Amino acid sequence: MSGPRPSGPRGPRDREQMPEKQRKNRINEEIRVPEVRVVDEEGVMLGVMPTRDAIELAYERDKDLVEIAQQAVPPVCKIIDYGKFAYEQQKREKLAKKAQHHAQLKEVRFKWRTDTHDFDFKTRHAREFLNEGHKVKATVMFKGREIMHQEIGLALLERFVTALEDCSRIDQPIHPEGRTLSVILAPEKAGKKPKKEKSSDED
Repeated sequence: MSGPRPSGPRGPRDREQMPEKQRKNRINEEIRVPEVRVVDEEGVMLGVMPTRDAIELAYERDKDLVEIAQQAVPPVCKIIDYGKFAYEQQKREKLAKKAQHHAQLKEVRFKWRTDTHDFDFKTRHAREFLNEGHKVKATVMFKGREIMHQEIGLALLERFVTALEDCSRIDQPIHPEGRTLSVILAPEKAGKKPKKEKSSDED
């Protein structure tokens, strides 16, 4: 199997494939190391063999030889349909990007003295972010001597956490960051039920 290759068209190498520069894995004749460790389409380890023999074996099965672990010694290659392999790879990358998008950190900022209207407005936005699957960082900023009144900012953030406890959990507790106080909330996956206010008729 290690003799000269036929010059005529043959096998999966003749199928339309994306240009080499766009591929993340080397395939077939692009794999130029002397030998490779081969895994077949069922995941069975076939062992180390000359690269040319491995390519021939892939062609005999109407598959491609795809390098999946370039840094290994020798590199690990899998006999598989490259088109299907590339499709699955792109699908995984899209899902990863989607998950990354939903893991964004949104921020709402308060002044150390925030009126009720502004507090309610920003808390509603924070609730929307949490419901969309984002984490929310709430920050209270202090200027000049305002830093001497951190207890006011602390009370505001505690109020913020309480207002959103039905749809969130604390990811990072209230903590100082320079001239600010911050807290990070994460969406509550389980979905808590809002607390019922106690009726004035109840004991």
